[in-house]
Amino acid sequence: MGLFKRLSVLLWANVLSAVDEDVYYGRIVPKHGPGATADKLTGNRKFIQTEWTKRLEEVFPCGEHLIPSWRHHQCLDRVQLLDPGQERPVKVTPVPKTLKTPRIIAIEPTCMQYMQQGVAESITTHLNNDPVMREMVNFVDQTRNHRHCMIGSSDGSYATLDLSEASDRVSNQLVRAMVSHVPHLSEALDATRSRKADVPGRGVIRLAKYASMGSALCFPIEAMVFTTIIFVGIERALDRQLTRSDIRRLSRDVRVYGDDIIVPVEFVDYVITALEDFGLLVNRDKSFWTGKFRESCGKEYYDGHDVSIVRVRRMLPTSRKHSQELVSTASLRNQLYMAGLWTTCGHLDDYIRGIIRFPTVGPNSRVVGRWSILYYEVDRVCPHLQIPLVRGLVDVSKPPVSKLDGEEALLKFFLKRGSEVPEIDHLDRAGRPRSVDIRSRWASSM
Repeated sequence: MGLFKRLSVLLWANVLSAVDEDVYYGRIVPKHGPGATADKLTGNRKFIQTEWTKRLEEVFPCGEHLIPSWRHHQCLDRVQLLDPGQERPVKVTPVPKTLKTPRIIAIEPTCMQYMQQGVAESITTHLNNDPVMREMVNFVDQTRNHRHCMIGSSDGSYATLDLSEASDRVSNQLVRAMVSHVPHLSEALDATRSRKADVPGRGVIRLAKYASMGSALCFPIEAMVFTTIIFVGIERALDRQLTRSDIRRLSRDVRVYGDDIIVPVEFVDYVITALEDFGLLVNRDKSFWTGKFRESCGKEYYDGHDVSIVRVRRMLPTSRKHSQELVSTASLRNQLYMAGLWTTCGHLDDYIRGIIRFPTVGPNSRVVGRWSILYYEVDRVCPHLQIPLVRGLVDVSKPPVSKLDGEEALLKFFLKRGSEVPEIDHLDRAGRPRSVDIRSRWASSM
């Protein structure tokens, strides 16, 4: 553990110190996500919180985060501060992943998710400002992993590793060790961590892992833990202490995107051993460091050529009422088209045309249509914008009705990020649409 702590400081000192200052000086700005919460608050109702934990209160006082300013302090009368034993557990639930298997996540309470988002934003911002670490660890752009994956398949220089049950195997004690040198961030990560989970058929159990998938901090924290362990393995391979210059040099060769890991092939045995020493499970059936095949972040390459498969996510539709299936099947057809599988595309074209009008459109069109690199259909030209239009089915799903007024509406305005432009009706509608609604409309065919 001493080696892990030392490398944590070497790797993350600049990033975590900056986040630590954000926590200390009250610069963490929370935000709500669009998803479900354990206390079943949805849309704009999330801004009317009535629960806050005492653990959160010690680091993030509710008076600084639940009201627009202290002149609205009377709104805090409705907030109940929960002792650790009263805290609401996360709700474990499956969500769609593939037709074969679901993905297991945990739905966080609103107050936890609210502050997790703010801390996660600070971490990603400062990591992106670090010229060395942002080369290795990324939370948005998968193309860096794809590029190294392609190179590894061509010349064998890189190994691609896949971890099984990745988030479930990152222990809270390991995260504490990683941030032990930044006390304020350490307190923030502990305060925003849910300690209990409501598991169907098992009741409420105490968690030893840091966080489940569903926590806004799960993805960035696990990526940082995995990166640190990777360098534990590399240091063992080199049989000497790594320096900041070594980290800068190796940043060109190590890639971490969640649990998708790419390392130089000469270190792969030591890295796998290190990962397993810290309780992680390397899926050797989906990890590759010999031969010509590599896989990372949903892309497969063989000898430098993209051989990625196209997955069928939903059953095929049988009528126009099957909105989600129609949108999914059109997406499947277009992915097959871009992969060059023309015959299969032809069969799907005929099948979809038997249900709806399926015009030829460009990749940026809102119309549910078929892509083509040769042309797109034009039914008429817009007299105002002078752009080509086509008649077809368009997704017109709207967020559900969720009205917000008074102090809570003011709080939502103050939490808006500088670059965000809110929807005109954002105080009347908010949250994810409950269903896909497709209607026949005129829309751009480009």
